[in-house]
Amino acid sequence: MNTMISSLGLGGPHAADRAALILRVSLGALFVAHAGLKIFVFTPAGTVDYFASLGLPAVVAYLTIAAELLGGLALIAGFQTSLVALALIPVLLGAAVLGHGSNGFWFSNAGGGWEYPAFWTVALVVQAMLGGGAFALSRN
Repeated sequence: MNTMISSLGLGGPHAADRAALILRVSLGALFVAHAGLKIFVFTPAGTVDYFASLGLPAVVAYLTIAAELLGGLALIAGFQTSLVALALIPVLLGAAVLGHGSNGFWFSNAGGGWEYPAFWTVALVVQAMLGGGAFALSRN
């Protein structure tokens, strides 16, 4: 069984680098998609209104959009991956607590619970620990 697993590239000497690459690009794409949602679907004005309904100033909405877009692109490229992953954690904690906290745990609840942003936060911690991995512009 171990030979079959190894032949698939799993658990080998380069597996962690490949895993970091897959996680990094996936997280980056999700952040870019969420920024796009705020820009093209909800619109920046709509995002500002939603953030205001949470008691947050307009500037936080714009900073969130910028963090998601620029942070997502940096993750995809593998630029300062560990630092960027750590910098994005407050965005997800804010989403978990302020945006989804009152909706319960399960993300399938009305309005989406905090399950998904909490998991995404853990994934960012793992990414920060792994570094950029394969094909990253910088290794950390």
